[in-house]
Order: sequence, then structure tokens, then C-alpha cells
Amino acid sequence: MSHAATKYSPLYFLASLGMGGLSVTFFMYLFFWVPHPGQPVPVFEDVWPVLTGGTLLQQAMVLIAWAGIAFFAFHNIKLLIFNLRKYAEFKRSEGFEAFAQSNAGSQVLAMPLALAMTVNVGFILGLTFVPGLWSIVEYMFPAAIVAFLAIGYIALRQLGHFIASRLHSGGFNCSANNSFAQMLPAFALSMIGVGLAAPAAMSTTIVTSGISLVLSTFFITAAVLLALVVLVMSIRPMLEHGVNVEAAPTLMVVIPIMTVIGIALLRQGHGLHVNFDSHTTDADTMMTLTRLLSVQVLFGLFGLAVMSRVGYLARFVTGRETSAGSYALVCPGVALSVMTQFWLNKGLVAAGLVAKFSVAYWAISAVAVGFQIAMIVLVWMLATKHFRPLPQGAVAAA
Repeated sequence: MSHAATKYSPLYFLASLGMGGLSVTFFMYLFFWVPHPGQPVPVFEDVWPVLTGGTLLQQAMVLIAWAGIAFFAFHNIKLLIFNLRKYAEFKRSEGFEAFAQSNAGSQVLAMPLALAMTVNVGFILGLTFVPGLWSIVEYMFPAAIVAFLAIGYIALRQLGHFIASRLHSGGFNCSANNSFAQMLPAFALSMIGVGLAAPAAMSTTIVTSGISLVLSTFFITAAVLLALVVLVMSIRPMLEHGVNVEAAPTLMVVIPIMTVIGIALLRQGHGLHVNFDSHTTDADTMMTLTRLLSVQVLFGLFGLAVMSRVGYLARFVTGRETSAGSYALVCPGVALSVMTQFWLNKGLVAAGLVAKFSVAYWAISAVAVGFQIAMIVLVWMLATKHFRPLPQGAVAAA
């Protein structure tokens, strides 16, 4: 058995989440580097001519993208199944009640977060590998809305139980809230929101697009409000007691939240333009993405500075100690890779500041790919540490 199996934590849902995020980073190759006239996203029919009739470099790009999407999507689903099984066992264990009543009880929101990511990954798999999918996509959007609403119900129920329990009987340890660990529910709600925003951008049916706009706005608004509350309530304990070393990666959880919200806003803006005659200039989009990216850079520098000071990487990544929360490190890097691609293509290129496929374009793209490669290496290191079978004696001791 592995360390993750013997000492399970709901935070291992983040392992599935990270794999799904890496699958998305490879889809960015197709999304921004392959023309897809007629629909807002590339589909199999757009990619196949490039693979069969493009240059050698273009063919290599498509093959790398396909391989990356398929490989990480497989592991996303595999790790989701592992987590659902172990979580069911964990809920039946003697220690679950004490866990649920502690500050860590909000970690259960990692489950709907991972579920929402897997639905997104499933849609990417369909677009990438299923011929003719776009011809029936209008029938798929209502099903997607229902799926995300079901996940949203799970998330709101879990969050409501956690908050109501604390408001009824207390028990929340404010002094131990010296991290951004409580930001996880906001991350989950934002992931559900961005999934619900997809039909707004891609559906040509006004009713479907409108429902998507309303529902995604609700979840994104809830995520922002919750994140702001957690941000305020977590600063004082960190200043008084120092950061919780094991939870130090959560200091950068704002980064993926900003990426998810940014994509949701782009999807909503496109839907409003196509279906409701609303207009936003490319310069407006560039500035919105730049502001979001600025927030990400600031929190990234803040988180890296604190983790360096407390020696987190040396202890929990390259060292002997293990923490399920280490998988929270994957989300910021993946989010920065995706956001850099959107900032470049939907911001700088669309506004005319950078020419597509110019030297400057590829230089900025290299930054996004650099984040992606770094996260692939990190995932490999963490998988070796957490999911490699333990020696027999170590399993017995655990």
C-alpha cells in the first residue's frame, strides 16, 4: 500500500485535481495554436487537418498535446476513483467525527472541487478525440449544467454543514487558522462556477446561455465573498502565531482561484456578446486579465517567500516528511501556466500589443510552458513520495 492509502486525507483529492489541471495545460496548445473557425473552441475536425497536413513542427505539437491530454486525464480519473473509495472508508472510520468537528473539516470540499475538474476534463476529452461532437453539443450543455449543479449542491451542503455546526456550537480554533486553508471551499465554488459558465460562451441557444450566466454568476459571487472573508480572518492568526508550516502552500491558493474566475469572466463576456448584444473591448479584456495576473504574481511571491523561510520544500517535497497538503503546490503553477496563455492570447494579442507567433509571443509562451514543465516534475516527485507502494515493514508500522 502507498502512504496515501495508509494515511488518507481528503486533501488527496488535490492529486486528482492537479492531474486534471495539467491535462488542461496541454489543451491550451490546441486552443491557442490551432485555428478553429466556426466555434469558440477547437474540436477534432480542426486538429486532424493539422496533424495530417501540417508542418513537422505542427504535427509534433498536436501529438504532444494529445498525449498530454490523454495521459493526465487518465490519471485524473484514476486518482478521483481512488479518492472516492478512500473517502467513503474514511467517513466510516472512528476518527472522522473528530476530523469533521475540527478546523480541518472544510477539507471535504476538496471532493466537489475534484469532481468539477473531472467534468471539465471529460468535456476536453470529447472535444479533442470525438469526431462530430460539435454537431450535438447543444444537447450536451443542459446535461453539463445539471452535472455542475449536482456538484454545486454537494459543495453547498458540505459548506453549510461546516459553517452551521460552528455557528451553533462553536469549536472553530481561530488561533490555529494561521494559513489560507479555509480558502479551499471558495476554490471549489469557483471551479463549479467556471464549469457552469461554459455553456454561456459556447451555446447559441439564448435560454441555455442565459441560465448558464445566472448560475455561474451565483457560484462565482459566492466564491469571491467567501475568499474575502477567509482572507481577512486568516491574516491576524498568521501575524500572531506565524504560519502553519504544513499548510504553507495554501498561501498561494488565491492564484488558481484568480485563474478560474478569470476564465469564467471571459466565458460570460463572450456569451453576453454573442447572445445578448453586450460589447467589451479587447483593451478591457487585456486590463482585466492583467489585474488578475498581478494579484497572482503578488500572492506567488508572498507564498514563495514564506515557504522559503520555513523550509517547506526541504521538509515536505524533497525531504522525508510527507503531507497531503503538498499537492496544493501543483494548483498555483498550473493556474499560472493557463493564465499566462490567456493573458497573452486573449489580452496582449487581441489588443494588438503583441503579434501572434512573433518572437515576443513565443517568449511569453515559453514562460507558460515553463510553469507547465515545472508542475509535471513536481507531480512526478509527489506521486513517487505519496503513491509509491511502501515497504512491507512500513505498511505494518503505519
